[in-house]
Amino acid sequence: MKAIRRFTVRTVLPENIAPLGKLASNLRWSWHLPTSRLFEEIDPAAWEASDHDPVSFLGSVTREKLQQLAADEKLVQRIQELGADLDSYLTEPRWYQGLGEDAPRSIAYFSPEYGISAVLPQYSGGLGILAGDHLKSASDLGVPLIGVGLLYQAGYFKQSLSRDAWQQETYPVLDPDGLPLTLLREEDGSAAMVVLPLPNGRQLSAHIWRADVGRVPLLLLDSNVAANDDAARNVTDRLYGGGGDQRLQQELLLGMGGVKALRIFQRLTGTPAPEVFHTNEGHAGFLGIERIRELMDPSNESPMSWEEALTAGRASTVFTTHTPVPAGIDRFERSQIEHFFHAGLAPAVPTDRVLALGAENYADGDPTKFNMAVMGLRLAQRANGVAKLHGEVSRGMFSGLWPGFDTREVPITSVTNGVHVPSWVDPQIADFALEHFGAESVLDPQWAKVYDVPDTDIWALRRRLRSNLVDDVRQRLRSSWKKRGAADAELAWTDSVLDPDVLTIGFARRVPTYKRLTLMLRNPARLKALLLHPEHPIQLVIAGKSHPADEQGKRMIQDLVRFTDDPEVRHRIVFLPNYDIAMARTLFPGCDVWLNNPLRPLEACGTSGMKAAINGGLNLSVLDGWWDEMYDGDNGWAIPTANNGASADERDDIEAAALYDLLETQVGPRFYSLVPAEGAGAAGPSEPSRDGVPHQWIAMIKHTMATLGPAVSAERMLQDYVEKLYRPAWRSGQEAAADSFALAKRTAAWRSRVQGNWPAVQVEHVDSTGVSENPQIGDSLTVNAYVSLGGLDPDDVTVEVAYGRALDSDELSDVTVEDLDVSENLGSGRYLFTGGVRIDHSGSFGYTVRVLPKHATLATKAELGLIVNA
Repeated sequence: MKAIRRFTVRTVLPENIAPLGKLASNLRWSWHLPTSRLFEEIDPAAWEASDHDPVSFLGSVTREKLQQLAADEKLVQRIQELGADLDSYLTEPRWYQGLGEDAPRSIAYFSPEYGISAVLPQYSGGLGILAGDHLKSASDLGVPLIGVGLLYQAGYFKQSLSRDAWQQETYPVLDPDGLPLTLLREEDGSAAMVVLPLPNGRQLSAHIWRADVGRVPLLLLDSNVAANDDAARNVTDRLYGGGGDQRLQQELLLGMGGVKALRIFQRLTGTPAPEVFHTNEGHAGFLGIERIRELMDPSNESPMSWEEALTAGRASTVFTTHTPVPAGIDRFERSQIEHFFHAGLAPAVPTDRVLALGAENYADGDPTKFNMAVMGLRLAQRANGVAKLHGEVSRGMFSGLWPGFDTREVPITSVTNGVHVPSWVDPQIADFALEHFGAESVLDPQWAKVYDVPDTDIWALRRRLRSNLVDDVRQRLRSSWKKRGAADAELAWTDSVLDPDVLTIGFARRVPTYKRLTLMLRNPARLKALLLHPEHPIQLVIAGKSHPADEQGKRMIQDLVRFTDDPEVRHRIVFLPNYDIAMARTLFPGCDVWLNNPLRPLEACGTSGMKAAINGGLNLSVLDGWWDEMYDGDNGWAIPTANNGASADERDDIEAAALYDLLETQVGPRFYSLVPAEGAGAAGPSEPSRDGVPHQWIAMIKHTMATLGPAVSAERMLQDYVEKLYRPAWRSGQEAAADSFALAKRTAAWRSRVQGNWPAVQVEHVDSTGVSENPQIGDSLTVNAYVSLGGLDPDDVTVEVAYGRALDSDELSDVTVEDLDVSENLGSGRYLFTGGVRIDHSGSFGYTVRVLPKHATLATKAELGLIVNA
């Protein structure tokens, strides 16, 4: 029989241990070791049975057990102390509060997924894990963030394998009442509701659930409410589960509904209104339309025009792109967008203006498509990629939005991702740090003292972590085989899978084709030889999910699993289904080396290797994403890439061979500390070092922990966001909104005037004087530019001379830019601009002149996408 209704009954705690409820409901327990250890020690078996979920754990404790706990004075004292510690954590000033008044009071952060804890399965991969780490680090630093997302009824799918190794998906339904969530309610006790109009007179309603991520409230919108029809109830059924209209409705609810949810939250709690809006990927881009709708609302005392509202909203908006490939961007049919906006989503907002924001009106664009990332960039005054290399890739990928500008001038900066260290450092490493030098995280500068720790201690710690992983793998592998239909009698071999003394390499991530899960299988015989090497064998632990609609990704998983099923090697290579946060907590610390071999430069950042690094793991990776900027030769190995124009097959052959060579000649020998045998030459037989400790390997571990730890931390990332993006966006937004948006209105009028007159702007003639027939370094050149500005004034523009080395193609490199000054009004909108240039190098020299808009409110010269080149 099936229940027609289900609900979770919350535990009533005795008063003296009541703080347990608060400790369980705030997700800080997921990264605060003393709190999670408290729950474990209360009842280890029940804690394990609850899958380390405090809410479920407390629900399983009997009244008699609770009375026993309340009578244990030492335990009561500890509970009270941890409750007081949480109260202090939630209220005391932290790093951000030291910035004083020169910082936003509230920042809204929108993301379609959040990976915070395995007990709140609302994530699929790197984007969600990054968003979760963003919130956690904001909490630790005191950054006043409010997260906004969707609550999916089934989250992302659970993965298992069929007997023939094909990925299978299941979608367990989640009960919000059994999750660490509270329903946002109106003062009369009714559920607060967000409502969006839909075509054909329908509507989409959503409840607002709140999760507390330390100091950060996370608002999750849930369409599974009685007020909706069946189709509307299913809008938030699965993360990335639907396509077409369902995906569009998810993104409308996330963006437009998310802003409405923030307004309700602000009204009910008194929280300051967000002063900066951060869009994490294009999925939430419609938040900008909702903010424009608010400003254009005819019921306002002074409703703004489209251009005024757009200018005001852009000033305080930050957009982060996470994809290095156009295929990773959500695109809809223009007719779909038109259909939904004609239903009254934003009545005062002209639909043609909305359509123009997402238009692919550039070279190679599709005029029938509406591009969410393009809209995100047009609605935000500041944008960034998630690694230095990804910033370069993004500037190239979106350069069509800024025609006439060099790619390097495209206004997309970068903030390299980081990982939330307390969440991902293994407890044994945290204890080790505390014991040896009093450091509680790798952010503590005392971590440099890792150099003083005996190599034998580091080596023993690494073996313990490897052993933990081996135990976990054996258990998971046995479970996986039973789900594939194997009988217990067939599975005795799983008890001896992997060896805690063998070099262990990890590979775990989503399985799109560009991440090349099966590159290691390029030469199966070579891989088998490495796994079974008599002197320095390796073992591989692999995990990852393919999107349910990605048949090619599923085929890659099947090919790999079939290789791992081979009885000859199955003790040395395993594939673990259902990769998630819980698995990762053992996998990252237990691996000696983290492998990453994407197609360069298609990895935006790739934070999994960062999690390995903070646990003392070394990286073996293609120079892509974060590794491209942080590899230093002593913290791992770089896999060479085929950059010689090779075909796809040739490239994979070359890079797989390079991977095999590194494993065989460098990684393996160094791990086993193999040195030439006494009396043997370099090519002769080798043997382990005398004390059996790989001192060179441990030197790399120490170097990694001391130097990479702070660099890859999400605290560093958040501080970068605050300084490079949030504070500048806040200042722009405050200035734009002052005096009833006076500056925004003046700026909008200026923008309209400049855009209307720009077609008439031209550089009519350029000449130069002051250089002899044989110019030398140090000579000065006077440049004269005759410019027609049409209906614009010289104050509206910057006229620049750009100079540098002239290549054979006449392209300039090593460019320097200098402003030219108005020296004469020639009448009829024509002006002479003049300036000097000093020749600073020998060889070819070239220059050009260009005209760009100039205004104090522009964040970059390229912001309007307008330029006239000579």
